[in-house]
Amino acid sequence: MSPVPVLPPALPGGDTSDILILGALVLDGSGGEPYVADVLLQAGRITAIAARAPASGARLDAPGARRIHADGLALAPGFIDMHAHSDLAVLTDREHLTRTLQGVTTEVIGQDGLSYAPVTDATMAGVRDRIAGWNGVPAELDFGWRSVAEYLAEIDRRGSATNVAYLLPQGTIRMNVIGTASRAATSAELQAMREQVDQGMREGAFGMSSGLTYVPGMFADTEELVALCEVVTAHGGYYSPHQRSYGAGALEAYREVLEIGERSGCPVHLTHATMNFPENRGRAGELLELVDRALERGADVTLDSYPYLPGSTTLAALLPSWVTTGDLEDTLEMLAEPDRRARIAQVMEVEGSDGHHGVPIDWNTVEIAGVRDPALAGRVGRTIAQIARTEQRAPAEVFCDLLIQDRLAVSILHHVGDETNVRTIMRHQRHMGGSDGLLVGDKPHPRGAGTFARYLGRYVREEQVLSLPEAIVHLSALPARRLGLHDRGRIAVGAIADLVLFDPDTVDERATFAQPRLPPAGIEHVLSRGVPVVEAGDRTDALAGRALRGRGHRPPHA
Repeated sequence: MSPVPVLPPALPGGDTSDILILGALVLDGSGGEPYVADVLLQAGRITAIAARAPASGARLDAPGARRIHADGLALAPGFIDMHAHSDLAVLTDREHLTRTLQGVTTEVIGQDGLSYAPVTDATMAGVRDRIAGWNGVPAELDFGWRSVAEYLAEIDRRGSATNVAYLLPQGTIRMNVIGTASRAATSAELQAMREQVDQGMREGAFGMSSGLTYVPGMFADTEELVALCEVVTAHGGYYSPHQRSYGAGALEAYREVLEIGERSGCPVHLTHATMNFPENRGRAGELLELVDRALERGADVTLDSYPYLPGSTTLAALLPSWVTTGDLEDTLEMLAEPDRRARIAQVMEVEGSDGHHGVPIDWNTVEIAGVRDPALAGRVGRTIAQIARTEQRAPAEVFCDLLIQDRLAVSILHHVGDETNVRTIMRHQRHMGGSDGLLVGDKPHPRGAGTFARYLGRYVREEQVLSLPEAIVHLSALPARRLGLHDRGRIAVGAIADLVLFDPDTVDERATFAQPRLPPAGIEHVLSRGVPVVEAGDRTDALAGRALRGRGHRPPHA
């Protein structure tokens, strides 16, 4: 890839061109009945809305404004992806097609407790290795930033296709202070982590994420997480946990993170909220009962999910944690030792690895989605079990060798979901949409390109799990409220013009597991701060996004 040209900072108000949208079916984010209206955009905001009868003429006129004739199209606030893995893509991918073409105008990054700020020199190298399967390691990036402020400034300096909200990665912060040691923090170490959370929130983070099945975040106990969340609370942020188990211990893990929220006073957002694995089929109602009880006690709880059955992560994430507590070379050395390999096989296949939520693994469920080494391309799209049968080898041997050859950069699809649970969770009044889409690899999960269109096509139009107004509340309005973006997520005079125009009769995902990057059908126009990002289904060259700053942001001079 060629280097990304560096752009001047985006203007705070967006493009100054006037745009008049005529005759759109307005879904304003309130959940109320849609209505036909003309909508005027000026200086990046909505400045007038005039409702009219469906067959009547225009009610607004704006001489010189560009006109978008929207007969038969629905106009909604831009979609907000509450769980995105675009941490590096926003720096390197000018088009960002998987996001822009499905109507995403804002995405929340820094997920699952591992990301790239704040970091030390040593931590940056370790993080890059650990999550190469999530984000790749783009050659054009020098990874020169260290603080949250520097990272967000780099996004603004380069220009972004979407707006981004950043979560502080608890695992990275722990790595900065303690490394990857499997032990409790000392009081001095805990204070150092609290100071990093405080600084990151002041520099613009919206909250904190954790990855409690990933090294080293998993080594934090409940008390440590409460102490960190107290700092997040003080800055008006929220806690977004990938909890300790999505398997047999899922409900207990959900109880822990809800307790953390209540004890610290911190709002909790249960991200990629699922009840996966055979042990949890049909049990989503038990999770939602926990949520409802917490709400009754006065807790602030929300959740997001993706509308697919398979999950996606790195192959290395499935390992027992004791294999990955060292650096990359230590892990590769351990994977190559015969005695260690035998122990890995025993833990994963019989006992249940903590990286696999304590559930013994079925190699038929683990499909290779992406590799960095071209020599491994033939493994993509096949399960570990299939590869093992073809090569007449033990699955655990295939597993270890793939990790060694690709230096842990393998990404996977994990086929462990349950349709009843997916439907039950998306109906909840505090539910939002989050793709959890990895964007790297030859065959990444199609949720990266299809989540929002799939909600609207399959679960709204075809199966009526949600009504169209309800879906827009879930995909736009509630996420904006969770993030404190009070001028986004709604169609109202004065709101920022982050908007999507789509055909409710044809909108649908086109991305498949065979062709995971196909753009959706029916998404016609997307505007970010009033700037056309997608026109007639095609990406423009606009970079209208920016790095947003959370409630606790304090400019350097403040």
